[in-house]
Amino acid sequence: MNGAEFLLNRLVDRGVEVCFTNPGTSEMHFVAALDKVPAMRGVLCLFEGVASGAADGYGRVAGKPASTLLHLGPGMGNGLANFHNARRAKTPIINVVGDHATYHLKYDAPLTSDIAGVARSFSKFVGTAHQANQIGSLVDVAHREATSFDKGIASLIIPADASWDDVGSDFGASFEGNLWICEKDKIETIELELARKIIAQGSDTLLLLGGDSLRAESLDLIERIVATYGVRVLAETFPSVIDRGGELLSIDRLAYLGEMASAQLSGAKNIITIGAKEPASFFAYPNARSLLAPQDAHIFHLVGGDEDPLAKIKELADSMVLSDPQERQSFARPEIPVGELSATKVALTIGALLREGTIVVDEANTSGFSLPSATKGAPRHRWLTLTGGAIGQGMPLATGASIADPDARVLCLEADGSSLYTFQALWTQARENLNVTTVLFNNQSYAILELELAKVGALESSPSARRMLELNGPLIDFCKLSRSMGVDAVKVTSVSDLSKALIRSFDTPGPFLIEVVLPAGIS
Repeated sequence: MNGAEFLLNRLVDRGVEVCFTNPGTSEMHFVAALDKVPAMRGVLCLFEGVASGAADGYGRVAGKPASTLLHLGPGMGNGLANFHNARRAKTPIINVVGDHATYHLKYDAPLTSDIAGVARSFSKFVGTAHQANQIGSLVDVAHREATSFDKGIASLIIPADASWDDVGSDFGASFEGNLWICEKDKIETIELELARKIIAQGSDTLLLLGGDSLRAESLDLIERIVATYGVRVLAETFPSVIDRGGELLSIDRLAYLGEMASAQLSGAKNIITIGAKEPASFFAYPNARSLLAPQDAHIFHLVGGDEDPLAKIKELADSMVLSDPQERQSFARPEIPVGELSATKVALTIGALLREGTIVVDEANTSGFSLPSATKGAPRHRWLTLTGGAIGQGMPLATGASIADPDARVLCLEADGSSLYTFQALWTQARENLNVTTVLFNNQSYAILELELAKVGALESSPSARRMLELNGPLIDFCKLSRSMGVDAVKVTSVSDLSKALIRSFDTPGPFLIEVVLPAGIS
């Protein structure tokens, strides 16, 4: 058995069943081995950023890693933006990257690069198997690191000769590798006794939740803490997955815009983070603070990077005498509006029609400001967000999420500018016949940059500046693009047409795209 076949078998033995791939010459033995390891599902992506984003979506929904298979350093570099988002989401991924044969590296062939150096920017573990018999140990360590409580990306570098050589009998040989821990992930945590004292201060204390603390089981415990002590609760701005709707405690997310986030945090004397980081603005602005909490607020961290947030919340709840909620705040579903479309009307329509069990992938950006409030009264669903801020995540994320849960309908809420980074994801959705509905908000602009232009104190908008933010001249026909990728599409300009298209898509298996035509800019 050669190294490539052994690698696939070892991954399957560790529960890795899907490989999102865009391979090249150095990975051909892995491609050939797929026929010999039918338990590994190979999913072809037309761009490496789709592969890395799909692996992120799969890992968030499945709770276990998928594999990627990418071509040398440049191929991995093409996937870096969505690997960055996956790192911020703490998604478990086994990233396999081919390299030149070990004896070929010294010749500095055109595609030679520092793969390990690039991989360290988004991986918690990087290892290289210089020989086929090192692959077994490498996979075992990588899987352990990717799936620990401090989940993340483990990158495996496999030179071509390690993939084509026979493994032999010594398949546990040691390899070259390092565990990388980001300094910012090393935080000092508080003891439960201190946490109880801080929580007892009631409305002066705010709980900032992130990661697995936003799953249903955790939210039930958080709701009892809120009912007993009256503490305030917020979710981080971009959580990896948040369970919402139905009978679950409804939690607002910290706003993207710094001014709004500061208003949400005002009055908090103590902030306890549970799986989240200290709140900071996304960018620096002239004459503005980077940290968003009140200057006199005390920040405490309940959960460390290597701890399970749910286990810590259970431990906290077990140490307290908690009341059951007397009355849950209920939210009614909105009525479907009428007339021409705006971003707010789209949000209300989605809130009215969203079905139980839907997985929502949100990269609507400025068109999505109304979505959280409009969907509070919807049935139970899961919401995935743009964790790292690198756009082009939505459509790949939806692709992987659908493969992880093929029985669920995935609703991808996608901004027009962001979609063009990874539009190729639709081809994979068509090829795999995935149940993904994409609602594409077409406002013909990078609307978020219209806000940022003023916030950073740049010169007043001029025709030249506006031209850098507008997606027209020529106009993009997203429906034609979608159909060229094999996904049927419809363009809508009214609420009535949007409602019909959503219902049709929800009732029909397979992928579908709805292009929502909005007024140009922020609506």
